[in-house]
Amino acid sequence: MRGTTRTVAVAAMSAVALLAAGCGGGSSDDNTTPAEGQAGGEITVFGCNPQNPLVPQNTGETCGGDVLDQVFSKLVHYDADTAKPENDQAESIETEDNQNFTIKVKQGIKFHDGTELKAKNFVDAWNYAAYGPNGMYNGYFFEPVEGFGDLQCTGDGDDPCAGDGKPSAETLTGLAVVDDYTFTVKTTEKVSNLPVRLGYTAFAALPDAFFADPEAFGDKPIGTGPYKLDAWNKEQSIVLSKNADYAGDWAGKVDKITFKIYQEVDPAYNDVLANNLDIVTSIPASALIDDKYKSDLPERNAQKETGVIQTITFAPTKVDPNYADPKVRAAISMAIDRETINQQIFNNTRVPATGWVSPVVDGYKADQCGENCVYDPEKAKALLDEAGGFKGDKITLSYNADGGHKEWTEATCNSIKQALGVDCVATGVVDFATFRAQIGDEKMKGMFRTGWQMDYPSIENFLAPLLKTGASSNDGNYSNPEFDKLLDQAAAATDEAEANSLYQQAEALLAADMPQIPMYYGKTTMGWSDKVTGVKITAFGTVDYTQVSLK
Repeated sequence: MRGTTRTVAVAAMSAVALLAAGCGGGSSDDNTTPAEGQAGGEITVFGCNPQNPLVPQNTGETCGGDVLDQVFSKLVHYDADTAKPENDQAESIETEDNQNFTIKVKQGIKFHDGTELKAKNFVDAWNYAAYGPNGMYNGYFFEPVEGFGDLQCTGDGDDPCAGDGKPSAETLTGLAVVDDYTFTVKTTEKVSNLPVRLGYTAFAALPDAFFADPEAFGDKPIGTGPYKLDAWNKEQSIVLSKNADYAGDWAGKVDKITFKIYQEVDPAYNDVLANNLDIVTSIPASALIDDKYKSDLPERNAQKETGVIQTITFAPTKVDPNYADPKVRAAISMAIDRETINQQIFNNTRVPATGWVSPVVDGYKADQCGENCVYDPEKAKALLDEAGGFKGDKITLSYNADGGHKEWTEATCNSIKQALGVDCVATGVVDFATFRAQIGDEKMKGMFRTGWQMDYPSIENFLAPLLKTGASSNDGNYSNPEFDKLLDQAAAATDEAEANSLYQQAEALLAADMPQIPMYYGKTTMGWSDKVTGVKITAFGTVDYTQVSLK
């Protein structure tokens, strides 16, 4: 569950000029540089401030997730090009009924502190994540496991875990350690794609050291991955070094990776041009115009369609009732000229979204949003009038100021204002951590930008974590019992075609409620210095660090 922070680039163009003539130019579809390099050395990469301490079960965004993906290996690994899952730490994952799973862990894998990875490390980590009072951001991912409900707080008020609201159990009845290298998982209902999910960060194992001091662990996590964390210099950098004891199949080539934390994308891009930074994971829109980045970085750029979607989410009704009416939400969506914004701000490096699921996953169906995602100012204005107009003083669209979202959000507001005749203001929040904290604390009013980088390659991952009742990344508190029921039926389906059909039916319901406005499907564009080679964009829109090396 990666609420993305930098998948939409910055633009050096006034939003007032949005509806002027568009820019031309295409973009490369190459996603790698094939040259062989040398082993060893160090590289620097564009980074940003993680929202939370670096604990896999409490990290749900790319600032922290990109780091943890190098520090923690998981039961399953996703192929960089196709996202196809294959066993990593798992010797085997077996089931006869899609409800009872037996997982065998490979022997001899060690954490960075020298302790051996065992089955109990997964069971302990999953129980900790699922236990409500621990407040883990990714706790929702364990909902399918039998006994999850008994681990949740039931009280009201500011502290639902106080007094009688305390959970009735501390461990999941659906988890059991069989021996040192075997554990079993029983789900409440059939979950046909559970093995596919197990490569996501939330399912990583935790060493005993975590439970001894969770707070200290969050500053310097101990994983099993190809890199270990040496230092987290808050607001400045996160430094990783190669794990000499890594025994997996996906070791990195360089000895050291430093994520340099920037407040804006433009300085990072300029540092790549000056060879003061080795990889920038997005391109500022000022460099997208007329494909300027290609001449700035000849043979040092790549682009790939990825499992990413950008959306706009409405604050929960109890936080801001001005957006409660689905007609108001649909009118705002129809008032957004996605095509022109894509042309003029992004130089056609985005794909205007027609639904809530990325085209890169099996089960995608086009035009699920229908006319609500088609720019039509006349229909938008008529629909808003039908709803009785907008009740607030102005429409607001908030964004994190450190992610390069200023220009496109301003352009979006300009389009809304012109179509609906209602003032719309784009408002920046200082950084991603603060931005997400305000959303999580339900203090963010109006609309706010949201993004999703798939955790695993499944249509389910674009629907359940974001829009199912009570899901951890359901930022707008959307709830539709019929939608939830279809998701449950799809998860239990043993036939993939049947499951996808049910997920598609669930997605189609969203057009009536419009809990989110689909904006763009992702294309990730990167650039790099002339010191490195082998830079490849994965299907998730991240860097494949197993391939990067110095020339």
